[in-house]
Amino acid sequence: MKLHLSRPEGLYQITGYGTNFVTVNGTRHDRSLLVSAEQLLTDWPVSGLEALAACNFAAVLEFKPEVVLLGTGASLRFPTSEVLRPLIDANIGFEVMDTGAACRTYNFLMAEGRQVLAALIIA
Repeated sequence: MKLHLSRPEGLYQITGYGTNFVTVNGTRHDRSLLVSAEQLLTDWPVSGLEALAACNFAAVLEFKPEVVLLGTGASLRFPTSEVLRPLIDANIGFEVMDTGAACRTYNFLMAEGRQVLAALIIA
């Protein structure tokens, strides 16, 4: 699906997504990634929800987000609370949703100027 919003200059916006990809500012990404308004990490080493571990959130914490949107792929699946413990301990809000919903929500919150991070699992 293509998303059409005017892109604030110099910020990362999700411009499309599909079953096995996400497009950020017109560039297609086929691997899991982290995206915030000002930073993009295209090699987040998570190959699927079952591979997600608490240690993978170290990179997320470096972004210093106020909220994290965890996109779990084509369907909504919840990680265990042990996996999410770094976010809980850091008092960072989070929402778990399918990747399409995470992409749409990210764009909305980013456009509002929120410190949002999309952690998108692409498997």
